[in-house]
Amino acid sequence: MPYEVMLFYKFTPIAEPDEFARLQREMCEELGLLGRILVAEEGLNGTLSGEASACRTYRERMLADPRFADMVFKVDPAEGHVFPRLSVKRKREIVHFGVEGAPKPWERTGRRLSPREWYEMLGRDDVVVIDGRNDYEYEIGHFEGAVRPDVMTFREFPAWVERHKDEWRGKKVLTYCTGGIRCEKLSGYLMEQGIDEVYQLDGGIVTYGKDPQVRGRKFLGKCYVFDDRVAVRINQTEEDTVISRCSVCGAPCDRYINCGYLDCHRRFLCCDACERNMHGFCSPTCEAEAVNRDRVDPRVRSLFGMTFGEQRSVQTR
Repeated sequence: MPYEVMLFYKFTPIAEPDEFARLQREMCEELGLLGRILVAEEGLNGTLSGEASACRTYRERMLADPRFADMVFKVDPAEGHVFPRLSVKRKREIVHFGVEGAPKPWERTGRRLSPREWYEMLGRDDVVVIDGRNDYEYEIGHFEGAVRPDVMTFREFPAWVERHKDEWRGKKVLTYCTGGIRCEKLSGYLMEQGIDEVYQLDGGIVTYGKDPQVRGRKFLGKCYVFDDRVAVRINQTEEDTVISRCSVCGAPCDRYINCGYLDCHRRFLCCDACERNMHGFCSPTCEAEAVNRDRVDPRVRSLFGMTFGEQRSVQTR
């Protein structure tokens, strides 16, 4: 395909993150790349899409920088851009954990497991598998037997770990996430909390699904991704399966939308038919509030072609 999607990160000290962010923006604009890049003193976190040749140029330039010479790029083919715009931001952390004094990933992190080692560990009785993502990501796809985190954001993990860590003592704790970045921090934090044996899936779910030996075995459903694709297939040994359900009608569904009421904007599973029937809102109450307060998401207005006040007047004629 003529385009590519790249997922990458690197924890490494960056002395002048503001200047580095500026240079990243200039390079991406020059190459016509779209997506999101976060820059902090602790490193770089990015996901970009663009023409295949432009993506290759970006990788070549980054790998020529000694700080990023061993940075791993996870690359997928695409028919076009999967992001609507470019965003390059300077942040305090490249993945927000929010724990002062937490170990830096280059100082302490869990032992990395290859996809093959991970697959073999999953079959043991003395392991606990922790999904290092948010609950809505778990909903549409996860490893068999994985613990579902009761969190909506990554910064909620420390409090969640505090509530459950005693349950995991004396066991091998396996952590995984989409591309590996969140486990770099989560696994080190678990070790700081007294968990002796902590492991992480090297390269995350995305790499696991591409391994020619494992081919995504024991992963159920699909992997949530933060771009227009929303969900991608991981398990290549079974038919494409959907394990989650539409929150409105209960039909099999792995499609997330945000409520069209800007003051709600709740992310929820919704099939095409229910999105049309609900006009892009999670409830009739939200639709009424959005119309009355003129707080309708522009995407929803565009999708349905007219204002909801006009729709209601047409329906009552």
